[in-house]
Amino acid sequence: MCKYPFGAVKQGENTVFKIKCDGQISDAVMCLKKDGEEEIRIPLKFENAGGGHCFFGTEYTFTRPGLYFYCFQFENGRYGLYKDQNGSGNVSESGEWFIQFVYSQDFTTPSKFKGGVMYQIFPDRFFEGRKKEALSFPDRVYRADKDGLPFYGKDINTDYFGGDLAGIAEKLEYLKSLNINCIYLNPVFRAHSNHRYNTADYMEIDPDLGSEEDFRLLCEKSHSLGISVILDGVFSHTGSDSIYFNKEKRYGNDGAFNNPDSPYRRWYDFSQKYSCGYRAWWGFETLPEVNESDESYINFICGENGVIQHWLTAGADGIRLDVADELPDEFIRQIRRAVKRCGRDKLLIGEVWEDASTKISFGNRRHFLYGDELDSVMNYPFRNAVLDFVRNGDGAKFSQRIFSIYENYPKPALDCAWNSLSTHDTPRAITALCGKSPDNSDRNWQSRQKLEGRQLEKGKKMLLCAYALMFGLPGTPCIYYGDEIAMQGYRDPFNRGYFRWWDMDGYTLSGIQQLARFRTSHPIYADGALHFVYADFDCVAFVRFKDGEEVLTAVNRGDKEISFCYKDRTFCLPAMSYINDDI
Repeated sequence: MCKYPFGAVKQGENTVFKIKCDGQISDAVMCLKKDGEEEIRIPLKFENAGGGHCFFGTEYTFTRPGLYFYCFQFENGRYGLYKDQNGSGNVSESGEWFIQFVYSQDFTTPSKFKGGVMYQIFPDRFFEGRKKEALSFPDRVYRADKDGLPFYGKDINTDYFGGDLAGIAEKLEYLKSLNINCIYLNPVFRAHSNHRYNTADYMEIDPDLGSEEDFRLLCEKSHSLGISVILDGVFSHTGSDSIYFNKEKRYGNDGAFNNPDSPYRRWYDFSQKYSCGYRAWWGFETLPEVNESDESYINFICGENGVIQHWLTAGADGIRLDVADELPDEFIRQIRRAVKRCGRDKLLIGEVWEDASTKISFGNRRHFLYGDELDSVMNYPFRNAVLDFVRNGDGAKFSQRIFSIYENYPKPALDCAWNSLSTHDTPRAITALCGKSPDNSDRNWQSRQKLEGRQLEKGKKMLLCAYALMFGLPGTPCIYYGDEIAMQGYRDPFNRGYFRWWDMDGYTLSGIQQLARFRTSHPIYADGALHFVYADFDCVAFVRFKDGEEVLTAVNRGDKEISFCYKDRTFCLPAMSYINDDI
C-alpha cells in the first residue's frame, strides 16, 4: 500500500491511495470514517500492472480537519488490508485500521523556532545572580550548600538554592555557547514552593527570583542574542496558598476558601463530595482545581490585559501549557487566540505525554493539532524511543516508533515539537540510560545512587549518542539544564539539583556544543524530510533531506564497530559512537 502525500495532510489537499494486489482480485473498496462518524465505502479503480498483478487506487479530498481511519476490503469484505504491528499492510479477515490525520489549511507555526535548540531552566536551581542573606518568607529554607541534595523528606519543596532571573541573565553568554535560540523557564510567578507550580499570583514574579523589571531585562538581553523566552503557564489549578484561594490566610481573610462572596469563588468547585471540601488536582489539597469554563477565569487568563497578554507584552515569546491534556479544548482555543493576538510569531506548546494526534483524555478525543489549539507539544514519544534504543537496542523498533509520530503529526507541529531527553518530571537522561531502574524504589534509595568510574564514562557516551539522535530528528532538540555537563538524578527532586558550575564535565559539554553547532549551521534541520537508511539491533542511520541536500546522522550504541553503506559510501562507527555528515 502507498499513499501520497506521506503523513498528515492539509484540509482540502488531494490524497492518493493505491494498493498492489494479486491479479485474481476483481473488486476492492476503501473503508473510511472520520472519528466518531459513520463509515463510508469508496470503490477503488482497477489498473492492470501485468505479470499477474494489478493496482487498485482512488483519490480523496478531506474537506474537514480531524482524525480519520481507513482500511481496504476485497471480495465483498471477506478479506482486507489492515495495519500490522510494524505499521505496514497485512491481509487478513480483520485488523487495525490505518490512521489519516487532517489539519486545517490555515495551520502555521512560528518559523523562528524551527531548526534551533531549546534550553530548559528550573529557575531556583540554575544560578544565583544576587547573593541572598534571607528569603522573602520565613517558611522558606535557604540552601548555601549548592552541592547538597535537595530536600526529599517531609520538607520537600521548602528549600531554595537561590537561583534567580538575574543569574540567568548573567549566564546568557554561556547559553549562547550552546547555540541555543530559546529558553523555557519553569514557573516564575509568585508561589509558595520551590517548583512554583502552585501559583499564588499570576501577575507577579516570585520575589526570590526577582521583579518584573528583572524579567523584562532578561527578555531584552536574550532577544539581543537571538534567544526567545518561553514561560510555563499553569492554568489547570492554583495554589491553596494564593491570593485567589487563600486557604492558609497568608493574604488576609478573603479569598475563595474563606469568603463565599469572593470574586474568585466561582473559579473553584466546592462540594462535600470531595474529602477536602473542594476539587483538588489529583487529590492534592494544596492544588485546588479551577473551572476552566468559567467566563471570569477565562477572561482573567486570556482577555485584554489578562495574564497571557501581560507577560507576552513584557517580553515573553510564548507559553508552555502545563498538563494540556487536562484542559478543555475550548479553553486551549481561547489561550491560542490570546497568544496569537500578541503576534503570530508567539509560540504555544502543550505538555502531552502520548501521541498528541490520537490522544484521548477524560473520555474525549483531543483536538490539539488540528490548527486551532496548540502549535505543538513536548514530544515524549521521541524521548521514550531514543532512550529505549540507546539503553536496550533494536534499531528496527526505534525507526518504527519514530515514524509513527512522524507520519501522524502535521508538519507545522512536528517541525517545532520539543524533543527532550530529560525534564523536571523525568529522571535525568544519563541516569535513565545507565543507572538502575528506580521502579518500586523510594526516595531514600534514589538519594544514594550515583554513577561513578567506568559506569559514569559509559553513561556519558550513551548520553551523547542519545543527544545525537535528538539533534538529528525533526523538531527542536531540548537540553535540560545540567544535562550538558552530565548531571545525574532520578525523579523529583533529585533531577532538580543546583547546576554544578564548579564541576563542568568538558567531555559532555564539548560534545553537546558540537552537536548544536552542526545543527544550527545546517538550515535543512528546520523542515527537512526524514528517511532511515540503515537499522540493525545496535545501529541506526537516517538522513534529513530537502532540495537535493542531505545530512546524515548515525549512531552505534553497541560495543563493537559497525559499518554500513549509503550512496556508494561506507561509514564506520566505533563502539558507542555517532557521526553527523553532509552527503
